Amino acid sequence: MSSLNSTVSPNVAFVQPQFFYINGFSNIPHVKYYYIFLCFVYAVTVFANFFIIFIIYEEKFLHTPKYIAVLNLAVIDICESTALIPKLIDTFLFDSQFITYEACLANMFFVHLFTAMQSLTLVVLAYDRFVAICFPLRYHVIMTNSSMLVIIACIWVFTATIIITLVLLITRLTFCRSIIIESYFCDHGPMYHMACNDNSPNSIHAKICIAVFSFVPFSLIVLSYVCIISALLKIASGEERLKAMKTCTSHLMLVIVYYVPFFITYISALMSVIHPNTRIICTSLSSTIPPMLNPIIYTLKTEEIIGAIRKLYKRNTIITAVVNQ
Repeated sequence: MSSLNSTVSPNVAFVQPQFFYINGFSNIPHVKYYYIFLCFVYAVTVFANFFIIFIIYEEKFLHTPKYIAVLNLAVIDICESTALIPKLIDTFLFDSQFITYEACLANMFFVHLFTAMQSLTLVVLAYDRFVAICFPLRYHVIMTNSSMLVIIACIWVFTATIIITLVLLITRLTFCRSIIIESYFCDHGPMYHMACNDNSPNSIHAKICIAVFSFVPFSLIVLSYVCIISALLKIASGEERLKAMKTCTSHLMLVIVYYVPFFITYISALMSVIHPNTRIICTSLSSTIPPMLNPIIYTLKTEEIIGAIRKLYKRNTIITAVVNQ
């Protein structure tokens, strides 16, 4: 591997290597079983999310602001898994660890874009629940299909702008010491730390991204639920409180699945030194498991989705019976 590091001369003022070498999952025993597990995760993710998209598209009563946001989340889950898992399998299972400079930047952009979009979509869903419970009489005025589409379009543009800036800042770096990325994809953090020139703009922008796409969304979600709980405490009937909270159950589970693994890994890294392989396994799981669980949680924990599935099943049963006659 030392030959890879010596491919670029440190005397050159500015170096953009032709390729990088992705070095994640090195020296992990029986790691091929993990890749097989990720193949299973990817298959379930794609099938489950396409199923949610199909159900929402087919059933007209699900054409509401809430389920427009859920459909957006399903699309993001498919895109995030597709940007990450197939390339990861190709890289490590088939020993294709070299990646061109341009492909590496593209990989960085798409993985970070969809990860950030998942976080912001959870905020949008929290906002929907906040309006529904705190302002029930004005919900259909505030939350319309058009307003939800505008919100989703805005967060797509906002997120893409921030992530494009993140990637463009990489292009100002020179890599004269190493081209080995200690991660399982073209991860921004390990890459900018490899630079020979000043990487402080990259460091600052990385911290901004962590704040904007992790801590601020989580804080907004917590704040929304503080307001929701406060509103529910004013409801006299305990049965009405329980009914209102049931509409939030699936969203709360998505928030836990997405944020808890991230914060555990992040806080552990700050408090102690984590072995690179442990960090890579933890971050890869926290990136691949939520997109698989999101549609399953919504299918099992949302009465509207269960009702839509039953309705669709009955309709198909009737059609099949008519055709067979």
